[in-house]
Amino acid sequence: MEFRQLRYFLAVAEHLHFTDAAAHLGIAQPPLSQQILKLEREIGTQLFVRHPRRVELTEAGRLFHESARRIVEDTQQAFVEVQNAGRGETGRLSLGFAGSTVFHPLVATTMQKYRHAYEHVAISCEESNSSLLLDRVAERQLDAALVRMPLNCRDLIVEPLVDEDMLAVLPANHRLNRRRRVDLANLADDPFILFPRPIGPDLYDSIISACREAGFAPSIGMESPQISSAANLVAAGFGVAVVPASIRQIQVEGVSYHELQGKPLSTGIALIHRQREKSPTVLNFVRILRQHRVAR
Repeated sequence: MEFRQLRYFLAVAEHLHFTDAAAHLGIAQPPLSQQILKLEREIGTQLFVRHPRRVELTEAGRLFHESARRIVEDTQQAFVEVQNAGRGETGRLSLGFAGSTVFHPLVATTMQKYRHAYEHVAISCEESNSSLLLDRVAERQLDAALVRMPLNCRDLIVEPLVDEDMLAVLPANHRLNRRRRVDLANLADDPFILFPRPIGPDLYDSIISACREAGFAPSIGMESPQISSAANLVAAGFGVAVVPASIRQIQVEGVSYHELQGKPLSTGIALIHRQREKSPTVLNFVRILRQHRVAR
């Protein structure tokens, strides 16, 4: 039995006339009649009673009509679902986020645009540090991740989203807290709060290098578990910190944010994903991110 035979049968059952059913299907009447006869032979019973100007369903035909209709409807629905999945309109997307990236408004806007365009895709999110996210994407435990740059991404594809300046975070009682801009050299005697190097070695090293270029090796007074928690430790009086500009969206009482003088120190946010990616959901997310980046 062929799927087209079910369609042909349903057309005849609806019109109760071979010529009208053939016109509806866009085929000639004789081939339609032949296919219905072939179907009846395969089933082993007559499905229609033929009259000179019309046909009617037999009892077997009426029973078969319900089954055939369900089969065709289910098959058509399956086609739609497969086509939607092939276009990335349904399915799943597992994303990782470095904790500090979620504070940048462009990250939220990119997510909103994707959710608006692909509302039927189920998104699962995981927050971790950039180095661990890199490994999880490479090991296929995550589809993609938004990470802090610079980062040695090895064989992964890097899709830059935005660059932002690094800012100095000072406690409220700091001698320089009234200045809009501060020089790193003026913080040489302050204890620094830094995140552990393993969670972002390249960014960590760039901060240390900037301090050395300013003429000093920073004294690490405290390590914050994440970049985003450094401002809280500054407020607690453990020292000063250098953080991405978007961190100031965290409303921490008792700290002030300051631009850095001299050679600019910056960090980027980027999406990482695997090379030769074939998942439609991932490719659609990459496309949305690129469009949003260009629109800026």
